[in-house]
Amino acid sequence: MNTLYSTGQKVTFSIRKSSFTLICFFIVFIVFSPNSFSQELAVSPIFGDHMVLQQQKPIAIWGNAAPNEKITVNFAGQSVSVNTTPQGKWQVNLNSLQASKTGKELSVEGEGRQLILSDVLVGEVWICSGQSNMQRGVSSITEINSLIPFAKNIRSFEVERTVALQEQDNIKGEWTTNQPTSAVAFAFAYFLENIGDVPVGIIHASWGSSSIEAWMARDLRTELPHFDTIMTEFDSDTVLLDSIQHILDKEDGWSRPEDIYLRRQPNILYNAMLHPIIPLACRGILWYQGERNTRYLSGMPEVDPSNWFHRVCGMKEYGEVLKRWTLNLREKWADPTLHVMSVMLPGYGRGTERKKEIDPESPTEQSWSWMRESQLSLLELPYTSVINTIDLGDLEDIHPVDKLPIGQRAALLAAKANLGYKGLAQGPTMSSVKAKNGTLIVHFKDGEGLRTRDGKNPTGFWISDESGKWTIAHATIKQNSVVLSVEEMKNPLYVRYAFSGKPTINLVNKTGLPAFPFRTDNWEE
Repeated sequence: MNTLYSTGQKVTFSIRKSSFTLICFFIVFIVFSPNSFSQELAVSPIFGDHMVLQQQKPIAIWGNAAPNEKITVNFAGQSVSVNTTPQGKWQVNLNSLQASKTGKELSVEGEGRQLILSDVLVGEVWICSGQSNMQRGVSSITEINSLIPFAKNIRSFEVERTVALQEQDNIKGEWTTNQPTSAVAFAFAYFLENIGDVPVGIIHASWGSSSIEAWMARDLRTELPHFDTIMTEFDSDTVLLDSIQHILDKEDGWSRPEDIYLRRQPNILYNAMLHPIIPLACRGILWYQGERNTRYLSGMPEVDPSNWFHRVCGMKEYGEVLKRWTLNLREKWADPTLHVMSVMLPGYGRGTERKKEIDPESPTEQSWSWMRESQLSLLELPYTSVINTIDLGDLEDIHPVDKLPIGQRAALLAAKANLGYKGLAQGPTMSSVKAKNGTLIVHFKDGEGLRTRDGKNPTGFWISDESGKWTIAHATIKQNSVVLSVEEMKNPLYVRYAFSGKPTINLVNKTGLPAFPFRTDNWEE
């Protein structure tokens, strides 16, 4: 009996072992078979019903399916096929399309299965990103909220506000036929649709109090030493990394302090909220950010637990950082024409951490004037614009309500650059300054019909001679130029215009668009 029992055990074990081997074989076959449907046919979440595809650019569409599965995408008479990678990833590229207000179906076909996206339009697609002034809601701005009943052909994708320690492939959000929640983004879309007569798709990805460093890819550390320092410190802080992961793992949501803690970190907003959008075809990015980087005139401060979020570049460095960020995004998108529009920071009467109380009219204070100068350096790159807000803002409120003009001006610039708009799209910009008989004559580009809003002499001009002492100038308009003088200054050399925290200015062109701030000296404060 014992022998038989023992033999029986051996036989039974042998059968069980063979069965186990056979089961494993089938599992491996099912998981790794090229014809297996174990991996769901899917497109990236950035694609969906009611979306807008970018006109006049090649269109990448991508997703997942089974390994080595043949995928075919059909849209607007085009049909493109590709086989997935061994990892089940696929991407096709459609040829450029013309704008269409008629919703069409976009189909993605696999082997024996199909996915349909309905009501897909073709028009202008813009990513609207930044911090709290971009995030501010439509409902809080009465004159923008009142536009909702008149809006048409506007679609929006609201990116869920979250972070990730690694670059993500998928984004959280969905396309809807509603207007964007952002007041600036909706105003921009509304006026762009009106000017261009094309559908507008807005991808809204913003988060209050975030720095530009929060929206930067890790590989920018090789180009920006300050960012390399930030990321080195970030990566070595295991307590910080564990804290972020703990917040992300919470099932009951985040507290407000935790929300602030996440959004003020470097890089991790980019990972979760911007990287997954790449390489979606779009016209460009409308960027309203900078307030977080105005705490210091220059340099990156040492920090302590009470002000850790100040570990960002200063105002004078911001321009170079903004340009490197722009070029980096164009490289990732493989689109050298990706249009980046930056909203100039508007008037504000507070200073830096070094001196918070300032004279908001003075051209020598450590005010937001230095940030605006940095933002304007973006124009050194092609396919860029800066929306002039020097006549807007609030002396005390960092979140002013006058958002409608920002949307209007951004739409004009976008239409001028991309949609064939022929009118004036921006205010006068200084083209040259000439000295003549004890005066300085400022010549302007886009200064047609140069005038003042109140019919008085232009304000906001200060001039200086070699002494470096700045004096308010007497200013008069002569055709499309402004003549400046100070009675006791015999040899004026330099001009600063609207170069203060909250200047009083009135100079506009015939369309009422304000003149851009500028300075002609190279002195460092």
